[in-house]
Amino acid sequence: MLRDGNKVLDAVQKGLSDYLETKRAGFARFYFLSNDELLEILSQTKEVTAVQPHLKKCFEGVNKLEFHVNGKEVSASAMYSVEGECVQWHEHLVIHGSVESWLTDVEDMMRASLRYRLRECTDEYTQKPRTQWVLDWAAQLVLASAQYYWSIEVEDALAVKGNAGLKDYFEGKLLPQLEGLVELVRGKLTKLGSLTLGQCQKKCTDIKTAQCHRRWCTQTHST
Repeated sequence: MLRDGNKVLDAVQKGLSDYLETKRAGFARFYFLSNDELLEILSQTKEVTAVQPHLKKCFEGVNKLEFHVNGKEVSASAMYSVEGECVQWHEHLVIHGSVESWLTDVEDMMRASLRYRLRECTDEYTQKPRTQWVLDWAAQLVLASAQYYWSIEVEDALAVKGNAGLKDYFEGKLLPQLEGLVELVRGKLTKLGSLTLGQCQKKCTDIKTAQCHRRWCTQTHST
């Protein structure tokens, strides 16, 4: 009797393992979850918010999604980091189908929305004071856009006056930009969007570090 029970248990465990493998094959990020965590999600397929506690393991840096329930229709419109920083998606994503299917749609929407917001962030760089611009956008968007414009501005400075143009750019633009970031970190930052004061200061510190690196590169090549 005990042997028969063990055989049945082995068969059940193998069937469960095969089932979980098909789900992981449908959404590869499920490999970051344990069997128990994946079973918790699959046992609540009608409750889409059941994935929230496990998002941090599936998507590095993503803490939660913003869901909207309208009758039987559920949609998502934004993603939040652990620090509370928010990136709004460029359109609502209607949640439907199996969990591995709509999480794949979520992954695609994340990429598409980041590209969309990065274009917006880049376009706004020249339209606002830089000290305001860095606070209006997510840190990674700011870092990417700032690096993009630095590359363009360095090329322009070199094309116009060579090393002398690079020195003028360093003294006339890079140093004032860095001083502005220092003032932001030292000052009293207001709450912007979902970010707290401390998180804003951390973002500015990260941006300031990247700015220091750009300053060093520019100064080194201008001498």
